[in-house]
Amino acid sequence: MATDVYHRLARHLDDLPGGFPPTESGVELRILRRLFTPEEAELATHLTLLAEEPRVIARRAKIPPEEAAERLEEMARKGLIYRVRPRGKPALYMAVQWVVGIWEFQVNRLSPELVRDFEEYLPTMVDLDAWREVPQIRTVPVGEAIPAQAEVLPYERAEAIVRAQKRLAVAPCICRQERALVGEGCHRPEETCLVFGMAADYYVENGLARSIDQEEALAILQLADETGLVLQPDNAQKALNICCCCGCCCGVLRAAKMHPQPASVVFSPFVAVTHPETCEGCGICVDRCPMEALHLEDGYATLDPDYCIGCGLCVTGCPSESMSLARRPEGEQRPVPRNVQEKAIKMGQLRGKMGPGDLLSLVVRSKVDRLLARR
Repeated sequence: MATDVYHRLARHLDDLPGGFPPTESGVELRILRRLFTPEEAELATHLTLLAEEPRVIARRAKIPPEEAAERLEEMARKGLIYRVRPRGKPALYMAVQWVVGIWEFQVNRLSPELVRDFEEYLPTMVDLDAWREVPQIRTVPVGEAIPAQAEVLPYERAEAIVRAQKRLAVAPCICRQERALVGEGCHRPEETCLVFGMAADYYVENGLARSIDQEEALAILQLADETGLVLQPDNAQKALNICCCCGCCCGVLRAAKMHPQPASVVFSPFVAVTHPETCEGCGICVDRCPMEALHLEDGYATLDPDYCIGCGLCVTGCPSESMSLARRPEGEQRPVPRNVQEKAIKMGQLRGKMGPGDLLSLVVRSKVDRLLARR
């Protein structure tokens, strides 16, 4: 019975936009057993991508509303589902995908066993072919690396994303936390993951992050540049987060480097350009590149564009100003979804998990269940 419920939960998570693909070893089931009790796994299968009241979910799960409310709140505190608190109204609960989602919500809760399972699952977990079309996150360059004359949209500037926020928080980076736990961490700062709006509310309420103001958030962006961290916001024009990532620990960047052309699966509007006529061959850009896209050849920096993700760290680190960024050709640009909802729909459609009428069916089902739950 317990085995069946974990299989059902795995299929339920795989039907979400981000996916939760099966493996021959069954490591994904081991991960679920470490995080969910059988009762939690069963209840989680009754949640959808729509935020709903406990009584609606209780009806589907065939349990009392009071019991559902208590259990859902506990699961939200454990980072297994998502909680939304509309102003002046009771909490609503919804399903959350594995990444970006449940895994990131395990920050400060990691164990060596869970980390080992995650590492085994990583090559299967990230569907690079799907990310090539609709990645969950994208790369934006540090502000100082962007040419003054370049055409840059507001959602392509990390500073503009931060200045548009009213509620901000900072959380530890789960990737650096995870690698440190197994003795493979790096020297870079850990508390650097920025979250905004309703995501910030969830992180702060669950004790995963602390509230900050715009000034501190902008200082963290500067710290990211100084310490060689890539800025990766949510792949939406209205981003809910900016991750500050290193090439040695970040799960996304490590997975991308398994691909023969990492630049094709990590979306960025820019690419680096070398200027050998002024290059001094110091190698600083080689050391700062998180994707190993640069190397020295005949005493000059040489770029492999298939590996460059346009983060700009080589530009800001170059003492002779021999690196710059250029906008990729229009044919290589991919549209950035307007918000996280549009991104989720596109990801689901790409994976064949969400047809044109599926979202409407979810809404209708939710309304029917809400009406029946009132009886």
